[in-house]
Amino acid sequence: MDLKLTGKRVLVTGGNSGLGAAMVRAFAAEHARVAINYVVHPEQTAQLAGQLRAGGGEVLELAADVTQANDVAAMFRKIDGAWGGLDVLVNNAGIDGTRAMAWEADTAAWNRVLQINLVGAFLCAREALKRMVPQRSGVIINTSSVHELIAWSGYSAYAASKAGVSMMSKTLAQEAGPYGVRVLCIAPGAIRTPINATVWQDAAGQQDLISKIAIGRVGEPEDVAGMAVVLASDVAAYVTGSSVLVDGGMTDYPAFSHGG
Repeated sequence: MDLKLTGKRVLVTGGNSGLGAAMVRAFAAEHARVAINYVVHPEQTAQLAGQLRAGGGEVLELAADVTQANDVAAMFRKIDGAWGGLDVLVNNAGIDGTRAMAWEADTAAWNRVLQINLVGAFLCAREALKRMVPQRSGVIINTSSVHELIAWSGYSAYAASKAGVSMMSKTLAQEAGPYGVRVLCIAPGAIRTPINATVWQDAAGQQDLISKIAIGRVGEPEDVAGMAVVLASDVAAYVTGSSVLVDGGMTDYPAFSHGG
């Protein structure tokens, strides 16, 4: 199927590793122009961009801290200068933070998770909407998580941030819908990325994880990336204001298949 993303202008935040890099590759494979945002590891960004350019892709490398409004505005101005605007924003930059029960949590660390995951997504969405609303077209995909629905002990900031991203997305979709702009979430479950490597690289940890997944395997970044390109395309033209779960059935609570 031709998703008709050729030439579309796409920005992926946190796009130089893990899910972000997989989504960058997926959009490039659909012949979109892709801007890779990063804040650390410029060498990884350069390597990824080089690979895509070698395959004929059009790529921008954009260093910016998504928690800083001035950085975000400058990044979007660079996209304007290169491409004259934006068609798709994928808000992917995020962290899970250090595990801590609420009564032991460091408030600065707790706030840092919300600043990156929620405030950063808002700042980027705000700049994207400034461009998409006047052009009366565009798609914003915010990366949420199954933890917008499932509590996660020790990670109250992460769960709160993802629940916040979900409701923010619904609100932005309501605001931007009359202008032809779609806003939605993609909500991954357990995906094999560096952020959770300590779990899936441990045999016992991986088995425990798999027991929570109806399909019986840990997801791959490409599972999420494939859904992202579909959601950005007109195939999903009637999808907005919702969270699309890519979780192998984790939110189907497979433990209950053995009885309540």
